[in-house]
Amino acid sequence: MDVGYQGELGAYSEQAVHALFPADEAVSFRTVRAVFESLASGVVDRGVVPLENSLAGSINETYDLLAGGEAHIVGELVLAVDHALLALPGTSLRDLKLVASHPQALAQCDEFLAELGAELVPVYDTAGAAKRIAEERRTDEGAVASERAAEMYGLAVLARHIQTNPENQTRFAAIALDPAPIGAPDKTSLILVTGHQPGSLYQCLRPFADRGVNLSKLESRPVGHTPWRYRFLLDVDAGIEDPTLAQALREVEAAASALQVLGSYPRWRHEPG
Repeated sequence: MDVGYQGELGAYSEQAVHALFPADEAVSFRTVRAVFESLASGVVDRGVVPLENSLAGSINETYDLLAGGEAHIVGELVLAVDHALLALPGTSLRDLKLVASHPQALAQCDEFLAELGAELVPVYDTAGAAKRIAEERRTDEGAVASERAAEMYGLAVLARHIQTNPENQTRFAAIALDPAPIGAPDKTSLILVTGHQPGSLYQCLRPFADRGVNLSKLESRPVGHTPWRYRFLLDVDAGIEDPTLAQALREVEAAASALQVLGSYPRWRHEPG
C-alpha cells in the first residue's frame, strides 16, 4: 500500500509511517491537507498525520480535516521527538546566522536557540529545512530536525537533544477511508456538539461516568462556521464494539446536538525497552 505523510524524507511523520506500516511505501506531501485530499482521491491507500504534541497540544488542522467526515482514524502511534541542530559539514555553531525549522520545532527548542542567538526562520517541515541547506549549500544556516534527516542529507550534527523538555512526544493517527481498524480496537475518538442550555455538557458526559468508561481527552474547539459555538474532542478508553460504550453512546447521542465517531482503533502501546 501507499501511505501518505506530510513533509520530506527524514521527517518525523515519515518515521511514524515506517513504524506503523513497515512493509508499505511512504509517499511525501507538502501539507496535511494534501494528505487528506490524496486519500480522498485514491492517490494513497492510507495516511499518517500528526494529531497532538505532548507540549504544544492538539494539531487543530488535523482535527478540522477529520471533522469533514471522509477519513477515519484506524490506528495511532506515539513517537518521541528528539531534535538536533544540523548544518553542512565543517560548519561550527559560531558560523550560524540563521536556524530554520517547523515553527513547533523552533518553539520546542526555545532555550537552546535563545543562547545560540541566530535568527529563527520558520519553514513548513523539519526535514525540509535540512534538505534546503544540503541542496543550496547554505554555510551560515542550521536546521532543527532529526538525526535521521542528517544521515539522509549528508549534514553534520552540531548539537543533540536540544529540545527544552526531554519528554517531547507526538501522537500520530493512521487514517483511511475504510473505518476498519488496523487491530482490535480499545480506544475511540469522538466529536461532540452540545446545546446552549445549562448542564448540556454534563448531560453528555454523564453516561460515560455512570458506566465507568474513562475519558483520556476532553478539549473544546470552535465549530468554525458558527461564531462562538464549540465542539468537544473526546478520546474514550474503549472500543466502539464494547457493549458498555455502545450503551453510553446511545444516551450521549440523545443528549447532544451532534455526535461524530472519528474512529475506533487499537491504543498505541510502547514496545519494551
